[in-house]
Amino acid sequence: MALRLIVFLLATYVPVYGDAFIGVNIGTDVTNMPSPTEVVALLKAQGIQHVRLYDTDRAMLRALANTGIRVIVSVPNDLLLGIGQSNATAANWVARNVVAHVPATNITAIAVGSEVLTTLPNAAPVLVSALKFIQAALVAANLDQQIKVSTPHSSSVILDSLPPSQAFFNKTWDPVMVPLLKFLQSTGSFLMLNVYPYYDYMQSDGVVPLDYALFRPLPPNKEAIDSNTLLHYTNVFDAVVDAAYFAMSYLKFTNIPILVTESGWPSKGDSAEPDATIDNANTYNSNLIRHVLNNSGTPKQPGVAIGTYIYELYNEDLRSGPVSENNWGLFYANGAPVYTLHLTGSGTVFANDTTNQTFCVAKSNADGKMLQAALDWACGPGKVDCSPLLQGQECYEPNNVVAHATYAINAYYQQMAKSAGTCDFKGVASVTTTDPSHGSCIFPGSGGKKVSSTNGTALAPSSNSTNSGCLAQYYNGGTLTSSVILTLILSIVVM
Repeated sequence: MALRLIVFLLATYVPVYGDAFIGVNIGTDVTNMPSPTEVVALLKAQGIQHVRLYDTDRAMLRALANTGIRVIVSVPNDLLLGIGQSNATAANWVARNVVAHVPATNITAIAVGSEVLTTLPNAAPVLVSALKFIQAALVAANLDQQIKVSTPHSSSVILDSLPPSQAFFNKTWDPVMVPLLKFLQSTGSFLMLNVYPYYDYMQSDGVVPLDYALFRPLPPNKEAIDSNTLLHYTNVFDAVVDAAYFAMSYLKFTNIPILVTESGWPSKGDSAEPDATIDNANTYNSNLIRHVLNNSGTPKQPGVAIGTYIYELYNEDLRSGPVSENNWGLFYANGAPVYTLHLTGSGTVFANDTTNQTFCVAKSNADGKMLQAALDWACGPGKVDCSPLLQGQECYEPNNVVAHATYAINAYYQQMAKSAGTCDFKGVASVTTTDPSHGSCIFPGSGGKKVSSTNGTALAPSSNSTNSGCLAQYYNGGTLTSSVILTLILSIVVM
């Protein structure tokens, strides 16, 4: 699996994590990937308090410093062989990528590799050694109580999981799995598991009902009952997690918690993936969030928190493979939600539901000429009322292109009902939940300020546009010229 940034809110019954949390994976195979600062701003806006990196990106670790956000860093698969064969290499990796960043960055765990047994089997013989060498380096740095060490597994390492009580790990991996579980038990760590009901449903040839995969309510006579334990299962997620618990029990390990490192549902697929839809993705992730946050646990482990990473924060348009590979995200790269989660009344996690406001603002590192083009377009073809930006009006100050462009592109975003693609402007704009209003300058969409919708069909210039998006320069050197005044007068006459 490609290196990617994953953010998450997590908890297990390990004391350091407390109650359950929900979060998201963030892949980085994205055109116009937001900067680390912008990613952290989105995490804060969405109430995400735990972050995992699939590597140890220094810029990201610096952006996360002094935020209070808990961070899991990872040893990429391509470094695993070297670290697993050399204690010194592992110690150097920890010193450079962990010790150098704490305590400012609150690193709480290290994920060593990703799905190693199923994607990189030649490294499996050194996997446990790699975990032990990393742990030894943490002990030497007096960080072993603060930082846990584990490795994520695909749920495919579990065999015969229907019903869950008869599940067991693929015996081929017993020489690795047994010492791995001993390590997790002795260090108080957790088993990391990737759980994808979408794939369980797709590969079941109709055996797994769609409602069962999506957490939709089932009548009692449709619930799955484990004939060995008489436990009732209402969803695939719980069944897979409990299968892992039973598989560990089969090997005589009964006190290792599970952390779900990936779970989600794609919002779009190709012709072979008809159930990869926005509605199903919304249903799955909304129900998953509610299920995890209610701390109900699973039928086998009731009341035991199952911390979960939703896969993923952004759609990754650069990933290869089927269409679904590009469409697991909750957000587009500019911060606009792919869909609005059904989370009213479920708490403060994820501010992209309808109870929260969003605004379109200029990116902090945007090119000035591109911002001017965005301002020109919004005040022209975009049909935005730019009169508050005229000299002497409430939004004239600060008199610079960043401030004026932010007002104009946000006004366009609001009048287009915040629809997808209306906050891009060739990559210079992004969505935020922070109200950009200041002083007497109240932005459209803020505090109930009315937004006039337009009947026009013009779309804001996007990164895929072939035209420049720049007409006659309405804005020059920080002052709106007579051209925009004339435009405003003409628009009034036309109305």
